[in-house]
Amino acid sequence: MAWVYLILAGICEIGWAFGLKYSEGFTKVGVSVVTVIVMILSFVLLSQAMKQLPLGTAYGIWTGIGAAGTAILGIVFLNEPRDFIRILCILLIITGVVGLKLFSGTR
Repeated sequence: MAWVYLILAGICEIGWAFGLKYSEGFTKVGVSVVTVIVMILSFVLLSQAMKQLPLGTAYGIWTGIGAAGTAILGIVFLNEPRDFIRILCILLIITGVVGLKLFSGTR
């Protein structure tokens, strides 16, 4: 169950990163409230995952999901740059996340 919590926490991290973008510096109240709720949910899920997973593994995967996921969605939905080096860097993040999972020593 820890891995499910961790993946959900990473997805929430992507959500709150987008929320920060659309809250326009927390000047849009509705978006800001949803963003803060998703932030809190992300942290709660991460803390649940850390009950069973090593800190470095859990935190590395959480930030990796957030970083790669946000970058990919930025490319797809926000027309952010999609040059080769940027895509390569995202793939390196994903490779690191998969490596942390494979070599974490947990199931």
